[in-house]
Amino acid sequence: MRYSTASGFMKSIFVILLMTITFINYAQNLSERIRLNQIGYYPHAKKMAIVETDGISDFYIQAVGDNSKIFSGKLNEPRKSEFSEKKLCVVDFTSFTKSGNYILVVEGVGKSYPFEIKDNIHNSVSKGSILGFYYQRASTPLPEKFAGKWHRAMGHPDTHVFVHPSAASDKRPEGTIISSPKGWYDAGDYNKYIVNSGITMATLLSAYENYPAYYDALELTIPENDNKLPDLLDEALWNLRWMLTMQDPNDGGVYHKLTNASFDKFVMPDKATAKRYVVQKGTAATLDFAAVMAQASRVLKKFDKQLPGLSDSCIMAAKEAWVWATKNPNVVYDQNIFNKRLDPDITTGGYGDQNFSDEVIWAACELYATTKDEQYVKGIGTVPDRLDLPGWNQVQLLGYYTLIRLEKELPASISPLTSSLKKKIVDYANAFVQGVDQRSFITVMGGSPKDFIWGSSSVAANQGVLLLQAYRISKEKKYVDYALTNLDYLLGRNGTGYCFVTGYGDKPPMHIHHRPSEADDIADPVPGLLSGGPNPGRQDGCSYSTSVANEAFLDDVCSYATNEIAINWNAPLVYLVGSIEALQYEVGYSVKK
Repeated sequence: MRYSTASGFMKSIFVILLMTITFINYAQNLSERIRLNQIGYYPHAKKMAIVETDGISDFYIQAVGDNSKIFSGKLNEPRKSEFSEKKLCVVDFTSFTKSGNYILVVEGVGKSYPFEIKDNIHNSVSKGSILGFYYQRASTPLPEKFAGKWHRAMGHPDTHVFVHPSAASDKRPEGTIISSPKGWYDAGDYNKYIVNSGITMATLLSAYENYPAYYDALELTIPENDNKLPDLLDEALWNLRWMLTMQDPNDGGVYHKLTNASFDKFVMPDKATAKRYVVQKGTAATLDFAAVMAQASRVLKKFDKQLPGLSDSCIMAAKEAWVWATKNPNVVYDQNIFNKRLDPDITTGGYGDQNFSDEVIWAACELYATTKDEQYVKGIGTVPDRLDLPGWNQVQLLGYYTLIRLEKELPASISPLTSSLKKKIVDYANAFVQGVDQRSFITVMGGSPKDFIWGSSSVAANQGVLLLQAYRISKEKKYVDYALTNLDYLLGRNGTGYCFVTGYGDKPPMHIHHRPSEADDIADPVPGLLSGGPNPGRQDGCSYSTSVANEAFLDDVCSYATNEIAINWNAPLVYLVGSIEALQYEVGYSVKK
């Protein structure tokens, strides 16, 4: 830098000093007792923050870089936390609608992290949550052009994969070599699992089916950006093409996973070179595969020109998988059993399931929705007595979402079932929103201590997805409002104060249980990944400061029980944030100019 005069140099030094002093003063007054959405708010949506304090005081909002008060008010009466002795007050600044960058100041407490008010406020998180999958790609290098400082060499080409003894058959005996490239690394490890890919793919494909206009316009920095396909589908195709290789062409059954015998050490993908296997075919994997392929066939049909024959290949694969599963309805994947008699032992993630009734329902729903073939109706069955949020081992609601989404395209004979399902889903959503406004954090998440399980962040996201289904059924805006409370939760309005999406907000997790993030010598973790969130079970044996349900979180690579990432957690985040972005004008959060 050059200066023409000494006075110019001194002025520059003065400006730098002033900026430094301003930052120090802000940092000194920053209070982590103020919890809010660290990204920001839509102009006409609800805007709330939570303050850990037992006294009512004044608050005000100021623009970043300007100490003048531009909006003020009083904290609400303190509320006791449902999970601890802490007292919490609500800051409600919903009526402040002016776009800009702001700080919330609570007298006697301090300043919040900065936040923004604007249209499309969550668009960056929407894009980033999908790009999180790009960083999980196997069998390809990630060039700097697309991956930035997280670029890396190719790992796990998976073109030389061995059939494990548990997967051996007459036509593919033990030791047979198959090619099974592409796919996403499942979580913090380097293995690829059909069961967990199932719910992940369904959630992403459903996001596209429900909001195609939004995703048609959403552009991502991925290698396929210019290929005339929506980028969300481009990313999903990376995993879909891998899944297709996991079906045995000789009988239609699907291998449970592609894996090392044991977990890799914390090294980069190209340094992890252990022998890879496909292991036992199972009923859960095969039915999950059938459901995904049936849905993919439906979604990809309109892209036949860009993807000739792929839609047809998917539905053929789905039908063959269904036939295998009907012939093999109770093949449980339990590696602890076959490890007693077969070598090598497989000790990576099990994703074991004992009950396949929900997988049958899901696969039948997807096959029926795509083919209109009445043979699948029997598998759908009747309306259940109760519903459960989707998880990798509980997938029937995914099928019900599909039937309701496509009911106008289905034969009239299915209408009584879809009508009953719609009522059931709205009733289920109503149970979730009951009493939310009286809770300490005013979020749907946290209605029960049972919300805080391994992967609790995905519970919050899937609750949001359910509420958005209720909105699609009823068109009642309140369901979007309540879904937004859970997005606020994930982005900072929670008991830990973390924004659980890496690379976003002012306090994201920095030490996730994720091999590339730990091994790449880059301080920042791979961005766009949803950390698992509070889990009082703390199954990893790490040293936690608390066991309080909504606070039991540790930002440490040790903590796979609270701070790992997983594709089936990221997928409902993609759906939740993308759907709300797509709906912002419809529900009045933003106003088109």
